Amino acid sequence: MEIGFIGLGKMGMNMVTRLQRDRHRVVVYDRTAELIKQAEGQGCVGASSLGELVSKLATPRAVWLMVPSGAPTEETVQAVAALLQSGDVIIDGGNTRFHDDVRRAAELKKKGIHYVDAGTSGGIWGLKLGYCLMIGGEKDVVMRLEPIFKTLAPENGWAYMGGQGSGHYVKMVHNGIEYSMMQAYAEGFELMSKSDYLLDLAKIADLWMHGSVVRSWLLELTAGALKQDPKLEGLKGYVQDSGEGRWALMDALDKNVPMPTLTAALFTRFRSRQQESFAEKLLAAMRNAFGGHAVRR
Repeated sequence: MEIGFIGLGKMGMNMVTRLQRDRHRVVVYDRTAELIKQAEGQGCVGASSLGELVSKLATPRAVWLMVPSGAPTEETVQAVAALLQSGDVIIDGGNTRFHDDVRRAAELKKKGIHYVDAGTSGGIWGLKLGYCLMIGGEKDVVMRLEPIFKTLAPENGWAYMGGQGSGHYVKMVHNGIEYSMMQAYAEGFELMSKSDYLLDLAKIADLWMHGSVVRSWLLELTAGALKQDPKLEGLKGYVQDSGEGRWALMDALDKNVPMPTLTAALFTRFRSRQQESFAEKLLAAMRNAFGGHAVRR
C-alpha cells in the first residue's frame, strides 16, 4: 500500500522503517532534511515540502501524521488538509485529545476529507515488537487502511474502537493506567531500597517476571534500568507528563468517576518537578508556629 508520512522523530522513523520493510511505498517529510535522507536510506521516497509529499501520492491519498501534540499537530493537519482533496484521509498517530479529533473530523468532512485517529503505544521498541494501535474513525475508511495497521502492529495488535476520537480516547485511558502502574512500582521499589536486607532490586524485578501476578513489560523495563544503574545515581527524579493523564482525570471529573490512583500518580509527577515545595515549607512554618517544632533554614 502507499502512504505519506509526516514526522520522523524517534517513533516516526521506526514506523516508516517497519512499513518499508513490509514493502509499502512510503513518502516521507520532516522539517529536518537529514531525517528525510535517513528515511530514504531505508527505501522511503523523500519530499522536501508538504506539497511535494502530496504530489507524490496517488489518489485517494492517505497521510499519517506523527508530530508533537497540540499546536504542531493542529498546524500540520490544517496545512495538509489545504493540499488534499475529497476522498483523501488524514491519520493522526500522535497523542491528541479526543475532543480535538471530533472537531477536526467535522471540519474536514466539509471538504470530503476523512479523518482517522490512531492511538499508538509501543514507544521506541515498536520497530522490533510492533505498535499497539487503537483506531477511531469511519469504519469503511479504517478497513481500507488495514494493510498499514497490520504492518505496524504485532499479531492481534490493532483494533477498531469506534467513531472519530475513540482511538485517542482509549489511548488516553491506557496512559492513565500506565501512570498508575508506574507509580505503584516506583513506591514498592523505593520501600525495598530502604530495607535492612540490602535487597538486589534488579534481581527482584527480574524474578517477578516469572509467574508473578505483577509481571508486565513495565516491570521488565524496570529490571533493565536497575541492572544498568542499581541505585539510579545517573538520574534526577524529574518526571514530565505528556498530557494524557490530565485529560483522563478531567474526563473522570466530568463523569463523576473516582480515580484516586491516577490522581496521586499525576500529582506526584508535579511534585517531582519542584525544587522546593511552597506547600511543604508552609507546613513546616505552621508546625513551628503552633508547637514550636524545629525548622531547617
